[in-house]
Amino acid sequence: MLKQTKRAAVLIVGVLFVLLGLLGLFLPFLQGIIFLVIGALLLSAYSPTLREALQSHTRNYPRLHYWVLRAEAWIERIIGKPE
Repeated sequence: MLKQTKRAAVLIVGVLFVLLGLLGLFLPFLQGIIFLVIGALLLSAYSPTLREALQSHTRNYPRLHYWVLRAEAWIERIIGKPE
């Protein structure tokens, strides 16, 4: 039950970050790109396609790729192994 609650919370927060990111692309006081990246990282726990897209786009930038892998490991540690 606790694992399902954590997964639901991460999904809701991920969707909220994506929505804030989209809103931030049009509003000057929100940093849209940052919110979109955080939302994409959170949602990558649910979508293998999104996870692979993030990893393939960051492989050319080793420092960025390192942080994406760390963020994914952190999310996996919180909610458990993705199915």
